[in-house]
Amino acid sequence: MTTPPSVALERLAYSLAAPMLAVAPNLYPDSPVNQVVQLAGAAGLGGWFLAYKSDEPGAGRKILRWSPLVLAAAVDVAAKHTTGFGPYWLDGLLAAGWAAAGYLVMPFSRHTRRRHRPATGIPVPQPAPAAPEPSPAQPDDGADLLTRDARVLWEQAGMPGRTHIVTVTRHTGMQHDMTVLLRASEAGRPITGLSEAAVAAAFGVHSTDVFLSEVAVQPGRQGGPGWLEARIVPDTNARRRQAPTDRERWADKVGSAKGGAPGSDLVHKSRDDVRGVTFYRAKMSDSTDTPRVDLAKVCRGLSLPEDDSRAFVLIDGTEFLISVFDEPPLSQIFPATRELLTPDAKGMFVCGYTITGQPVRNMVYQHDKNAASHGLTLGVSRSGKTQYFAINMAAQSLDGQVVWLSTVRKDEKTTMLGKYIDRQGSNALWMARSLRAAKALCEIRAEMPWSHDGQPHDYKPGDTRCPYRQLNLYADEFMTAAADPDFGEFIQADGDDLTVTSLKYGIGFNPAGQSPFAHEGFSTKMKDNLRQNSRAVIFNMGSPGATRKAAEGTMENAYDVPTIPARYSRNEGSAIERAIKGEADPETGVSTGGVAVIVLDNGRAVLMRSLLADFDTDLADLFPDQVNRLTDYEIAELTKRGLWFDWNEPVRPGEFWPEPDDDGDGDGRSRRRGSGKGGGSKGSSRRPQQVTSPREALEAIKGLADA
Repeated sequence: MTTPPSVALERLAYSLAAPMLAVAPNLYPDSPVNQVVQLAGAAGLGGWFLAYKSDEPGAGRKILRWSPLVLAAAVDVAAKHTTGFGPYWLDGLLAAGWAAAGYLVMPFSRHTRRRHRPATGIPVPQPAPAAPEPSPAQPDDGADLLTRDARVLWEQAGMPGRTHIVTVTRHTGMQHDMTVLLRASEAGRPITGLSEAAVAAAFGVHSTDVFLSEVAVQPGRQGGPGWLEARIVPDTNARRRQAPTDRERWADKVGSAKGGAPGSDLVHKSRDDVRGVTFYRAKMSDSTDTPRVDLAKVCRGLSLPEDDSRAFVLIDGTEFLISVFDEPPLSQIFPATRELLTPDAKGMFVCGYTITGQPVRNMVYQHDKNAASHGLTLGVSRSGKTQYFAINMAAQSLDGQVVWLSTVRKDEKTTMLGKYIDRQGSNALWMARSLRAAKALCEIRAEMPWSHDGQPHDYKPGDTRCPYRQLNLYADEFMTAAADPDFGEFIQADGDDLTVTSLKYGIGFNPAGQSPFAHEGFSTKMKDNLRQNSRAVIFNMGSPGATRKAAEGTMENAYDVPTIPARYSRNEGSAIERAIKGEADPETGVSTGGVAVIVLDNGRAVLMRSLLADFDTDLADLFPDQVNRLTDYEIAELTKRGLWFDWNEPVRPGEFWPEPDDDGDGDGRSRRRGSGKGGGSKGSSRRPQQVTSPREALEAIKGLADA
């Protein structure tokens, strides 16, 4: 039999200490050895006292453990007080007895630990193991090893949320990812107070690696509030952080609550190498939500260049498309051709192309409303309005319609357009005369008989029986003309009247300018009629905010208006790095002249590049060979009313307001009146006069009343 090392060491200690206990007190009474032994005995007495006072079991074992120290101190004290080694060598006998008692009993090696291990050589009968009590957290249901191990961890965590584990399923190909099915411990009680952090603490993972979800009712298994499913995915999240898929990146960076398009899911990502564009198609998780897309934030989330000339968003109901181009798509030129500008049977022609290469159509008349169409063109100087006039006039001319163009000032492009249309003029007087003539044409056409029955009818686009052609009246810089001190009031009044009444007579009004607001010439009545009977075309208004403001009233959601920058240029390098190095910013890119927002019939704004009519070449290829004119009957009727002549002539006497009266008591003042029928009264303009008599005061009051 082998002796355990602890027993051999303790026996050796007793054998060496026994002679010292007998010799040291007699030969060296003041030796430090005696003091150490006595202090050890005092410690043993303290251990006895604590064991006696303690309520815990095992007090006798503790007393026996401290007994060698107490007995050694007693032997040392006795040897110190006897004469010599005492009678019959009593000191040696006491020391030998102390060593023999410790040698046989061995209190330290046997009783130091509460559950001591018996010596190897001593056979100890093993008691029969008691049957473990059944645990409610680990029912004997034949679960697999993974489920049983998970239940042990769950029980050690205190069964969070008063739940227990039903099953655990490991994810395919994953070492640590699993799905845990939980159920409330008490039947009929919902699971409350269970969080991702509690589950993560039980299994030793991060709280972001745990996802809790409800359990649907399945055949053979209950569901509802008393059940919960916990997905623990540390491996998936580690891979997701290092190399996420497109859908995972979208969900984390874009579709999250703080992302650029919260509540959205990526449908698919596609690439068109020929056109150099990447498409991200997404939709809202909830089909009742409306997309709220912050394009710059989406680009940052997807690590894309947030360049407003290459990244665009298109919203369609609950879906939206983000297009990221390698090069600015709207910087290319789309030449206008007669084939593109020729209207179809419904009066639609191609006026430009979108960022995705789709053709955009506008109308020369309203086929569905059986009427002519108005037009609204807005934009700052050099934004492309006159270019758009050219293709719009060409399409109308190719459909056999008559075109008049009036501007505030003469320029090269409008003069060239005058060669291919019926009439063109360049001052406020010319615009006022053209509006007045168009207004009179409404009365003339209302009485023109149709050849098939001899009765007048409303205008019907495309009807060959109609005795007249559609007339399209363009008024460039309409706001400036409406503010003209001499003819502005006539232009404003007749413009309002035409937008309301002219469509049924085949007359379309096409104002253009840099602001569509009432205080600058566009009344609310005019803007509402233009919005309902045209497709507004809005070029660069100077800033994205101004463009959105200009679109108010022409579409349902003005905040969906795409951005039109001043120029298309790629963002090269870092602005911060250039500032640190003192380098100049890169040169400006391509102008956005000709890029416009067109508001379609459903109120959706689309960004397009309009077709280019090259004024440096002959425009004859775009226009028909013959210029379309009014009928002889219409010209004769306008001549009878004194409205058909060279509108570049100076103002004729009494044309717009009565001439100064010469009755002898007048002061030579003229009264300018509104346009009316052939120049009726509608307003006044008087010079300041000095009132010196009651009669003059009465005349002044009457004049204010007339005003």
